[in-house]
Amino acid sequence: MGAGKTTPKQRQRAPSQRALENRARILDAAEQVFARDGFDGATIRRIAELAGVPLGLVNHHMGSKEALFQTVVGRRAEELSTARLDALDTLEREDGVTLDRLLGAFFRPYLDRAGADAKWRAYARLVAQVSADPTWHHLSETYFDPTARRFIAGIARLYPGVRTADVSEAFVYSVSAMLAYQTSHWRIGALAGDTGATGTAEALIAFCAAGINARLSAAMPPAGS
Repeated sequence: MGAGKTTPKQRQRAPSQRALENRARILDAAEQVFARDGFDGATIRRIAELAGVPLGLVNHHMGSKEALFQTVVGRRAEELSTARLDALDTLEREDGVTLDRLLGAFFRPYLDRAGADAKWRAYARLVAQVSADPTWHHLSETYFDPTARRFIAGIARLYPGVRTADVSEAFVYSVSAMLAYQTSHWRIGALAGDTGATGTAEALIAFCAAGINARLSAAMPPAGS
């Protein structure tokens, strides 16, 4: 091959700034529509309208509706997992692992982002859907389970001899509480008759830590067994 000759791959142009902006708008719109309407209720037409792009452009950039959903779920997962694992690594380096600190390392990166950014709040609802629907178990396995297993292992070290199944059960219950808090914490004020009452991350962590401790303490094997 001559030195000045280029291959088809080399001739491909990088995406234009406009293409990148359209893709970002499509993903933001899809995140909102999927979070609000669920996968089955969402339509590509609604996503295109919210993004302000032609209908065909959504298919051009993202492919099928399922492919778009998977891309939206995965888009923020790496940032979230990195933040959680960094927090866990810091605890382990400092030999500061306690149950409440471990839960804080898992909960706070999620709650802080969802509490400060409407896009992350939409993502919180999306994650709740994925976690609750076995249809999307492959997305959980890809984007969330590796990090979850690191935290489950950390909890297990605090309760020697307890089965991994018991630790996993307690962890899933606590993650469910976290998702419910972020997506429906307004219910606290509604039930209390106080619109300013929404709960706190500290209260959530304390509640989940107490539940995990009660569950796993009861599951520990008798001393000397």
